[in-house]
Amino acid sequence: MAKKVFLYHGKTLDELKKLDLKEFIELLPSRQRRSVKRGFSDQQKTLLKNTKTDDQNLKTHCRDMVIIPEIVGKTIKIHSGKSFQQILITEEMIGHYLGEFAPTRSKVTHSAPGIGATRSSSSLSVK
Repeated sequence: MAKKVFLYHGKTLDELKKLDLKEFIELLPSRQRRSVKRGFSDQQKTLLKNTKTDDQNLKTHCRDMVIIPEIVGKTIKIHSGKSFQQILITEEMIGHYLGEFAPTRSKVTHSAPGIGATRSSSSLSVK
């Protein structure tokens, strides 16, 4: 069984990497296209410059960076508001924002009822 070839709007990853930024912008969804057309911020430019090096300890607070083909394959630590989450950028992430892969909110799990709980809630079975 052959490995499934990744395509983004009918183009392989190698074809996407050969495109210049203006040609790639036309393939993006409207929100991301508008964001990139306005130009990269200083923080985003610094992140792009740092991804060209082979630094494995790349940290960023820049959650609004659109993932472009040249950063595919890199490992970036994205700030989630409390800590940095290490994310490997894959082909399927192209066109998404970095912040989508480092959630800022975690699921709340409660334990047994605390002191001062009502009688009805304290009688619930505790696993």
